[in-house]
Amino acid sequence: MVNLTVNGRPVMGGDNMTILWAARAAGEDIPTLCHMTGLNCIGSCRVCMVEVEGEGLVAACNTYVREGMAVRTDTPAVAAARRGNVQAIMDNHRAVCASCVRQETCALRKLASELNVIDPAEMPAKGAWDASFPLQRDASKCINCQRCVAECAKVQHCAVWEVTGAGPYARIGVKDGLAIDAAGCALCGQCITHCPTGALTARDDIAKVMDAIMDPQVEAVVQVAPAVRAAWGEGVGLSREEATPGRMAAALRALGFDRVFDTDWAADLTIMEEGSEFIEFLKSDKPRPMFTSCCPGWVRFAKLHYPEFVPQLSSAKSPHQMMGAVVKNTLRAQAEEAGKRLFVVSVMPCVAKKYECDVPQLSTDGGQDVDAVLTVREFDRMLRLFRVNCAALEETPFDDPLGQSTGAATIFGRTGGVMEAALRTAASILTGEPASFEACDCTAATPDKPWVSKELDIAGSKIAIAVASGLENTATLLDALKAGEVHYDFVEIMACPGGCVGGGGQPIAFDQELAAERAKVLNSLDEGDVLRMSHENPAIHQFYADWAEAPLSHTSHEWLHTDQVAWDI
Repeated sequence: MVNLTVNGRPVMGGDNMTILWAARAAGEDIPTLCHMTGLNCIGSCRVCMVEVEGEGLVAACNTYVREGMAVRTDTPAVAAARRGNVQAIMDNHRAVCASCVRQETCALRKLASELNVIDPAEMPAKGAWDASFPLQRDASKCINCQRCVAECAKVQHCAVWEVTGAGPYARIGVKDGLAIDAAGCALCGQCITHCPTGALTARDDIAKVMDAIMDPQVEAVVQVAPAVRAAWGEGVGLSREEATPGRMAAALRALGFDRVFDTDWAADLTIMEEGSEFIEFLKSDKPRPMFTSCCPGWVRFAKLHYPEFVPQLSSAKSPHQMMGAVVKNTLRAQAEEAGKRLFVVSVMPCVAKKYECDVPQLSTDGGQDVDAVLTVREFDRMLRLFRVNCAALEETPFDDPLGQSTGAATIFGRTGGVMEAALRTAASILTGEPASFEACDCTAATPDKPWVSKELDIAGSKIAIAVASGLENTATLLDALKAGEVHYDFVEIMACPGGCVGGGGQPIAFDQELAAERAKVLNSLDEGDVLRMSHENPAIHQFYADWAEAPLSHTSHEWLHTDQVAWDI
């Protein structure tokens, strides 16, 4: 251990601890724009400057503590250095803050205000970019912090971003000068949520959705993903206790949607299809393992980086695509009789869903399954646009018949949840008895190792399963499978660390990882639900009785399944 002082107070620092962490441990806040623990400790922004007695000014993020070190974070020299460095960043930043979607969560804007930094005299021009791509980049707002580079290469394996040049000439761009749609981007959106400014955002589809809501010839239908209920309140100032699913449904109605459905219902439907598919898979001699398919970031990653595994994906569509197909095929005649056409909107914690909904191979006789996808950030912006007082809303249920769901569906939003939900139903069907929740437990939010695994004994059969989240972890697992080092029957993959609760479309809290905290919300909702297994959902049974007969029927295959090998990228 190392003894030092921070602002005159004794502090005990650990071996290989930086000044930044020693100061934070002592309750002293040191700002930073570029630092990411264990990933990006380059000191490029120079905002974390502190004064060390006998040494002068140093960057706290990559200067290690030493015995007897005296650190000051509050001297005039420190304040001047931080202000000067942020001013230098701002002088090369297109500071159009009033219209920037990150104006309330921009770390640079917050620091510039605190440090009394003035706007630049001239602003750089916005860089060229494909406006149709789900991931958007404005090079004129980039501050070269390299957080996107680190996140994409070290956590998400895609290495889409690279630094060219050095020093004041350093610039970040797409690797090898490629167009973004040719760079192997999985559209996980993690670069967006880790960007400190508005340089990286998701394509804004609010105008498209508002046009549909205001069109008298359109019946606007909205559905909302399981993970959204754990995070939507963050963007509108609600506590987790206030941001209930019922209040979320009321908020969607306040925006003018004609019908409000819960994608949890379709998550139960997904389990019925995917679980039945897995039971058939176990009886076959198909190559192991079968992979879950509900995460389009994972599907896209597999197609781009590990195409040999794509044929082993479950053919089940993701829940929101299933919901879209069911809505379009069961409610279309009723809408047409009223002289309207259906427009289905999905509120998702995900950027890749914006890509997925436009995949032509996902259409049915009812047309495109989903017409538009909004991230949770866009949903929250719409609520502010409409000046909805969310705290004052009375809770309302989701619309029937596509609104009733189980706890198994709710946990789809966290890593391990899809696997756990599938095992609950598969075990119950195979044994003829209710599954043990403890035996099926796959709680694995942000695991400390690349993946978690277990072996289950179900109806006399040994079933080996694995769960991974984050694409670097995924790549490690896939490489082990390719090398024959591990063998599994069923594998769940989520592109985003922690699953959808940590999705690239979720509200942004700079330098905070909230996946585990949000997962607790979903687990609590599951534990408090009367129904906790997808096959117990009476609304699912009614759907099969009225429309699809049984899982894996001809209609089910037409509406609810796909061939990812054929998907366009």
